[in-house]
Amino acid sequence: MVAPLEFYFDFYSPYGYLASTRIDELAKKHGREVIWRPFLVGVTFALTGTRPLLDIPLLGDYSLHDMRRCARDQGMPFQLPENFPKAALAPSRAFYWLVDAQPETAKALARAVYHATFGEGRDGTDPQLVAELAAPLGVDREALLAAIQTPEVKARLKRETETAIERGVFGSPYIFVDGEPFWGNDRLEQVDRWLATGGW
Repeated sequence: MVAPLEFYFDFYSPYGYLASTRIDELAKKHGREVIWRPFLVGVTFALTGTRPLLDIPLLGDYSLHDMRRCARDQGMPFQLPENFPKAALAPSRAFYWLVDAQPETAKALARAVYHATFGEGRDGTDPQLVAELAAPLGVDREALLAAIQTPEVKARLKRETETAIERGVFGSPYIFVDGEPFWGNDRLEQVDRWLATGGW
């Protein structure tokens, strides 16, 4: 059995959004599955000495231009939400509440949140929006809203974020292929070649 790819992402990462639309198809081409692992990239900023891209002079302007260009290149809608960035606690907690028992539903919710956030410019951190997006997937709205406030689910996200950092994850998207790390949406072509060739 070949190991699955591991896809680390933050729900408020535009580049994570763009990668999320391609990662499963890319893996499938090589007979692989993908484990999706949301985490809170903001926790890494103190460790790396950085801050959100759009808050950095010069780099922020370029990055927004690049995000829009990359979205056009991939044929994806792109609209930055207001008050960007924010900590995406609600969708991350909802994902981990669902993923063990309903992994495909958790992935479907992740895709829906990403589309609402960056395809439509809505506030993907809003618990009410997350619950609204989960309902058509068969998820009870009130159960989700209650679950994401429980100590167990909060602790799960904290633990997953800590584990990501322990593994060296510092940005979104961050992908492991048989232990080999790749950072960035612009590294998916390298991921494709790595899977095809066995690495270099």
